[in-house]
Amino acid sequence: MSPLPTVNCGVSNMPVVGLGTFKSGVDEVGAAVEEAIRCGYRHLDCAMIYGNEKEVGVALAKLFKEGVVKREELFINSKLWNTYHRKEEVVVGCDKTLSDLQLDYLDLYLIHWPVATQPNMGTLNPEDENNVPILDSASPSLTETWEAMEQLVRDGKCRNIGLSNFNKKQVEEILEFSSRTGGIKPACLQVESHPYLPNLELAKFCQKNDIEFVAFRPLGGPPRKGQVSLLGDKDILKIAEAHGKSPAQILIRYHVDRGIVAIPKSVNPDRIKQNFEVSNFVLSTSEMETLNNICQRFTKRSCLAPHFKHCPNYPFKDEISD
Repeated sequence: MSPLPTVNCGVSNMPVVGLGTFKSGVDEVGAAVEEAIRCGYRHLDCAMIYGNEKEVGVALAKLFKEGVVKREELFINSKLWNTYHRKEEVVVGCDKTLSDLQLDYLDLYLIHWPVATQPNMGTLNPEDENNVPILDSASPSLTETWEAMEQLVRDGKCRNIGLSNFNKKQVEEILEFSSRTGGIKPACLQVESHPYLPNLELAKFCQKNDIEFVAFRPLGGPPRKGQVSLLGDKDILKIAEAHGKSPAQILIRYHVDRGIVAIPKSVNPDRIKQNFEVSNFVLSTSEMETLNNICQRFTKRSCLAPHFKHCPNYPFKDEISD
């Protein structure tokens, strides 16, 4: 089986398939990380809000101690949470993640959402009595947060910085700012992407601007009422049968063949291994066209985060109703 390729991500090489850790429980994420690294994964996607970075750190320390892998052989990214958007708070958030992961540096650090909520309230999800997120009273701008992210690179805390869940206009704002100030441009944009939401135009925009496009939920999210999961879609099942592969493998290869990084998540050892075994086949032009056109039948973003809809920088206002 030929090795999976890497893509350029700023000053680093990013493996095109990584292990996602979103919603991986604290009692199972460590074993999932160990299994993934032992079967060949070299890319881990983490975040403070996932609540499991300490457990990931313990697993990494064990793997390093046992000589299974060296730190420099891994590409590890994490994300700045919403309560750390103020200029002076960005380094605090990064340092907390580095401590929990037991690392000296991150390969990539992303602004998780273009949404700033009130810091120092003893919770990562400050809410009022109506369960509405409390916005940061200081209203830090996206560029203020980005400028502090740039300093993290200069201080050696991370090698590359990027964005997550930003829309095109917001990415353009950061690009314009970094160009005007001679700063650091985003190395990566991580967004939801799969055949129900391929984000073709946004991916082209990123490619044009040398921003690596990374797909979270590459297998699709939970199906809505009356809809079929991507793993049970008739077109995907037909392509999977033709290649002797699982629907999940077809979906991951779909991203790889688009030059896009995919970060499927699982804590099941068999699925972790299977999701990584996508290097011995490619999809045909007609199969890629079929997958690209699935969204004409049904388009769905599963990660809308509607509780942020009242925030000034909520990125998906045109997709949600009041």
